[in-house]
Amino acid sequence: MRNFLLLWGIMIGLSLFGCQGISQTATAEKQPETENITEDSVESLLHYLASDELKGRETGTEGIDLAASRIATIFQDNGVETYYESYRDTFQVEDKYAYNVVGFVEGKDPELKDEIIILGAHYDHIGEGKKVNGDIIANGANDNAAGTVAVVELARHFAEIKDNKRSLMFILFSAEEMGLRGSNHAAEKLKDEGVHLYAVLNFEMLGVPMEGKEYLAYITGFEMSNLAEKFNEYSSEEVLGYLPQAEKYKLFQRSDNYPFYQEFKIPAQTISTFDFTNYEYYHHVSDEAGNMDFEHLKDLIDAVKPGIQKMANKEEKEIKLNEE
Repeated sequence: MRNFLLLWGIMIGLSLFGCQGISQTATAEKQPETENITEDSVESLLHYLASDELKGRETGTEGIDLAASRIATIFQDNGVETYYESYRDTFQVEDKYAYNVVGFVEGKDPELKDEIIILGAHYDHIGEGKKVNGDIIANGANDNAAGTVAVVELARHFAEIKDNKRSLMFILFSAEEMGLRGSNHAAEKLKDEGVHLYAVLNFEMLGVPMEGKEYLAYITGFEMSNLAEKFNEYSSEEVLGYLPQAEKYKLFQRSDNYPFYQEFKIPAQTISTFDFTNYEYYHHVSDEAGNMDFEHLKDLIDAVKPGIQKMANKEEKEIKLNEE
């Protein structure tokens, strides 16, 4: 998360403003019948990822290797396909080996399936933080086990319903905390392979709700595309909104969406609920699962499903970058 935020002390006390420029004009199509995710499944995975056993999920350590194994097992058990030879896509960061975990649900339309939507989140963290009461493990529950759980649950959901015309790729990035290294690797590799990307939705710090907002989460780079407007239209509710601080502190450039924008010049934006006032444990040993709002996280994951499904199934690519 080092690349997603500026200095914490600068941010505290900033005032927040309301959503701008979002319309809600259409009724979402009915989704195929399937059970919503459960709070128990969200809580179970997040507790594991943020457990002391994983020791803060630092890139190149046994802890993040355990996290990668758990994610790959969930993908396999729920019919999420591999995209490469295995779920792990290996790259090197300095003298360390790192792994993005990549799953795939192929689209059912013979033509649209060649267009891919990426749902991503970084699953690494910093390992250790400043010691507090003898605790030195920076568990990274909000940063970014919460986003990881969202992507894993969405992969589970779309693999079950198998109703996407475009293909969906699910990437859990390593080495975000080392400078967006995992997402840079993925974007460059997919570009070299000639992959046709439609859009990228990156999930970052979702574990606690915002307060006093008409929308559930904000997106970075709000004014760069019509993503929020169309997504809310697809969803028939105010899911995504505008947060002034996201633009002021250039958060668009500070998370794993950015390398895909650089390589592909497509809508590639981050969804977050961290609003600079609602969570104080950034890179802190108290960023633990017990501080997460699991009902909120479950509800948010369910809320983004209709918008993603419409993105995958609309014949035309309606979500576009705005003209400069």
